[in-house]
Amino acid sequence: MNDDLLRRPRELLLKQWRCFGRETPLDGLTFTVAEAPSGLIHSVYRTSFCGVLQGAKLSLLGERAFRYDTGKCLVASMDLPITAQIVEASAERPYMAFSLAIDPAMIAELLLDEPELPGAATLTTIAVGRMETELVDPLARLFALLDRPRDLAVLAPLIRREIVWRLLNGPHGAMLRQVGLADSRMARIARAVAWIRDHYAEPLTVPDLAARAGMSVASFHRHFRAATTMSPIRFQKQIRLQEARRMLLSEGMEVAAIGFSIGYESPSQFSRDYRRQFGEPPGRDGAMIRAGVLAPPAPWEAARRPAETL
Repeated sequence: MNDDLLRRPRELLLKQWRCFGRETPLDGLTFTVAEAPSGLIHSVYRTSFCGVLQGAKLSLLGERAFRYDTGKCLVASMDLPITAQIVEASAERPYMAFSLAIDPAMIAELLLDEPELPGAATLTTIAVGRMETELVDPLARLFALLDRPRDLAVLAPLIRREIVWRLLNGPHGAMLRQVGLADSRMARIARAVAWIRDHYAEPLTVPDLAARAGMSVASFHRHFRAATTMSPIRFQKQIRLQEARRMLLSEGMEVAAIGFSIGYESPSQFSRDYRRQFGEPPGRDGAMIRAGVLAPPAPWEAARRPAETL
């Protein structure tokens, strides 16, 4: 993509970042601006459309690595635990990016009008590619609305619908379409993922999850791993540990109490798993984050809520 096409959305993003910071007045739209490469960022991506307007980022899903830089985007088709890192940023050319949540209900609604959109069925859950030129204008219009509350309430839903429509007709349309089809394999796996996300502290069995997805145990396990790169048990552990890290900063609880609250029966097992995931035991990790030595965990409360109608 011609870099000049991104000048307007970059200007608007930077303006709104200075006004609102990461969390914008529009639910599900967040901005990131950084003047230096980051350490590892652990978060849960919602079903979303993320774009880099300047700089570069590396996102990891299990063993899969996805790098996207200026003019590229990442589309996630279900809630996924991601480890990411900003790899290109400077004071002269800061990293600038956005993330826009996508409501599967909107996808389903659009498919009622146009059920025969192009593209073959796929179980891919995350993909990176070039941002289509047709997306630049609606993104700029959406960013411009943020400091006009009356216009935002009326026009933002229309622009979000336009963006989702263009995504459905773009290179990642086949992947997103599967989210909106209630009986597709991806939609079934997404329902299981949502259950794990919302009940991460509860005991988990693969047969129960397979039943929720309406699949055999063997088929469910195979498709779950294909979609997330992880087993259901490992996926639950990722969600639990990311929630534990958030609680270390915001809840004021003792380490052992946090472990019990997220489903661990053994404090020593919780500490071992936490250290394996984040490189430090929970107490030390929390202290280092509070001291500013490590980056704080990315917010992911929104990923735990059912998506609102966009």
